[in-house]
Amino acid sequence: MNEATTTRTETEQFSIAPATGVGAVHLGVTDGATARDFYRDVVGLAELPAGEDETIAMGAGGEPYVVLHPGADRPVPERTTGLYHLALVLPSRRELARVIGRLMALRYPNSPTDHVMTKSDYLWDPDGNGIEIYCESPEDGEFGFANGMFVARDASGGLRSGRDPIDLDALFDELQPGDALGGPLPEETHMGHVHLHIANLAEAVGFYHGLLGFDIMGVADRWGAAFVSAGGYHHHLGLNTWAGEGAPRAPRTASGLRRYTVELPDEVALGAVLGRLREAETGLDEDDGGANFRDPSGNLVRGQLRATR
Repeated sequence: MNEATTTRTETEQFSIAPATGVGAVHLGVTDGATARDFYRDVVGLAELPAGEDETIAMGAGGEPYVVLHPGADRPVPERTTGLYHLALVLPSRRELARVIGRLMALRYPNSPTDHVMTKSDYLWDPDGNGIEIYCESPEDGEFGFANGMFVARDASGGLRSGRDPIDLDALFDELQPGDALGGPLPEETHMGHVHLHIANLAEAVGFYHGLLGFDIMGVADRWGAAFVSAGGYHHHLGLNTWAGEGAPRAPRTASGLRRYTVELPDEVALGAVLGRLREAETGLDEDDGGANFRDPSGNLVRGQLRATR
């Protein structure tokens, strides 16, 4: 790839459409039935009607958010690029309380974490694919980056770690009598962001910001991470080198990320992104619905129009 095409100049400014977001994440798994049961019974996604191939689509409100590709020959390899986690966002603290309550009732390992601006729970599927389930809580404060590090402050301006355990007593107070812990995730659930293991931070930022047009929300060089987004959201994509600087791609036959989706709001927005990719000679694989392409770390991205919800 020509380095000049991945860095903006003063005369060549552009941003991806503000209504851009992320959609379905496709995952390789070793056993389809085991993975389906996990995403249904543990996470709370619903199985959607089967397509023409052997994949299994799991979603909420009739929309697919996790698509399982059975037949991987091993769990997710460590120290490779790929998925750090996919992140499903819920409409309220009450719904997050229901999820965490279900996980605790099932004794499934999970890590409720208070990021101040969001309340999150982390877990892994049986093959080691990372999952975050969260709700927005901007009334509690904010997080960002400063001096090459992650920084969080509460609503009073006090410095917080941004990685404290959630106050579960307060969270469970959100539950109402009759709330079913085993019920599915609500229709309002959607893919909030995708966090990727990448091989080189500057190269990834150059691609996602300089070429695709996502706005930089923060770069933490000392922390090996960056957040980029559209429309001012805290992040649609997280990028990190925590698997190791220069980490290799995982074997194609292993469990892990098959591809994730960037959803554009209209034909003009999609065409603008694909046009920049064509000009940069990225190896764009186009079809009637959009295009597939790889980032510099080998992560496969699907660019397409956002589904009407």
